[in-house]
Formats: sequence, structure tokens, C-alpha cells
Amino acid sequence: MKTKTIISILAAALLAVSCGQSGNAGEAGANGQKKEIAVQLYSVRSLIGAFGNNSSDYKPLLDTLAKMGYTAVEAASYSDDGKLYGQDPAQFKADVEAAGMKVLSSHCNKYLTEQEIRTGDFSEALKWWDTCIAAHKAAGMKYLVMPYLGVPSTVKELQAYCDYFNQVGKKCQENGIKFGYHNHAHEFQKVENKEVMYDYMLQHTDPELVFFEMDVYWTVMGHASPVDYFKKYPGRFKVLHIKDEREIGQSGMVGFDAIFKNAGTAGVENIVVEVERYSYDDVARSIKESIDYLEAAPFVPAVY
Repeated sequence: MKTKTIISILAAALLAVSCGQSGNAGEAGANGQKKEIAVQLYSVRSLIGAFGNNSSDYKPLLDTLAKMGYTAVEAASYSDDGKLYGQDPAQFKADVEAAGMKVLSSHCNKYLTEQEIRTGDFSEALKWWDTCIAAHKAAGMKYLVMPYLGVPSTVKELQAYCDYFNQVGKKCQENGIKFGYHNHAHEFQKVENKEVMYDYMLQHTDPELVFFEMDVYWTVMGHASPVDYFKKYPGRFKVLHIKDEREIGQSGMVGFDAIFKNAGTAGVENIVVEVERYSYDDVARSIKESIDYLEAAPFVPAVY
């Protein structure tokens, strides 16, 4: 407990210093509106942990993220005991809201067994989702997102996952939550040298039940154009992961201006910053520079 407290104090102090370097990004811009920008808490995993391995009290960090200008959080630490970052879902929601932010979404995975893929009977996996959905409903989540699926070995396996996602999406819809899938770069490969994985998923999932949280950086790394996908599958991308090689806007490889210009076509409702790699030893500096870039960018709207 003593160690956790020390880590929390150090993390909060580190973040507070970084905030002070360039002011409060959350202040209203020239149009008087504060931009709605969420942050994926995986970005600060070295400070509070992830995937059920929670290293310290997250509350000081939430306060600082809010001071930076972030308005909502996307979680990345749901565990099978039904907790988020080691807390009951309702308490997690209360802690986020006490910091002045909203609970927006969460990443969690449940893969199918070989038998489930072969038979198409997902009943056991769906029991897991029943518990997961109940926890995220208690946390006030708007979106529940499966963040990763490897390239299936066959199109039949890929179709099984599309059917599975439709069923999970239906369960989420019945509980007032939207279900989505988050991509990396490998989804732009072909399965059995026949079907581009990402396109197949978009074409074989029900738009009423499954949305796609496009990670724009990984899409570019997959040698694909986010804007082309927006136009080919309009309305399917309700959430965007705004990411870059390191801090947002750092690499010049991602055409953020074109992405935001076409956000309406994509169907974007919310954006989430994720910083996976850093230019500095100071994680807070990376997180702060990322929101500063978006706050200053004229092409990023205040609301969607």
C-alpha cells in the first residue's frame, strides 16, 4: 500500500508539472466551445497499469488528465471479476465523473474456442459477455469495443467471428450500449489470399449491431486510406482512435486534416487519443502534447 501511494504521488506530480508547462488545454477556444476529446487509458499504462494489472491509485491521474483538457476516458483494464482498474464499475464511474470527465468506452476481449468456431455455438462465450456488459452498463459506458483479433486462417473462421460480433452487438444493444471492433494494421491483409479481412468484417457484420473504431494510424500502417474507407463504408466509424507514431501530429504520416474533414461521412460521434509510443521518458509530456495539438488544430471540431 505504501509503495502504491508513493507511485500515485510521483505520477500526479509528474503530470502536474507537465500541465503547467503549456497552460490548460481544456480552456474554451475562440468559439467558446471546449473540444470533446477522450483519452485511452492504455496511454498511461506505466502509471496505472492495464488488462487487470493495476499498479496504483488512478484518481490523481484522472484529475490531471481532466486539467489537461480531456473530457472522457476509454478504459483498458476490465478483469473477469467484473472490475475496472480494480474497482467496482459504479465506483469507477463515480471516480471519473468526480474528476470532471465522462466514462465513454472500454476495450475487452473474449476469443472463440476452436469448437465454437467449428460449430457456430457461441453460448459459452456469450455468457462471459453477459457479465461484461452488465459491468460496463453499471459503469455508464456508451461503447464496448473488442480491440484485437488476429488474422484468421480461413474465411470460414472470419465469418464465424462476424456472426459472433453480431450476437454480441445485439446483447449490447439490448442494454443500451454500442459494440464495436478496433483495428490494427494486419486487418488489411487477405485471408486465404481471397478476402481483405477488414472489408470482409465491414461487409458481414450488421451496421445496426456492430460499428468500427478505426485506429487511423494503424490503418495508414496497413497501407490503407482512412478517408477511402469512410467513403466506401459511410456511417460505420462511430469512434476514431486518433494516434500517430508517437505524439499526435509528430510524424507527419497521418493526414489528420483530411480525416477530420470527412468525419461526418464516417459517422464519427467521438474521438479517442491513444499514445502507444513516446518521444520522451516523460509519459505526461506525450499525453499533453497530443491534446495540445488537437486543441490548436482548426480542423478538429468541438463536437460531432
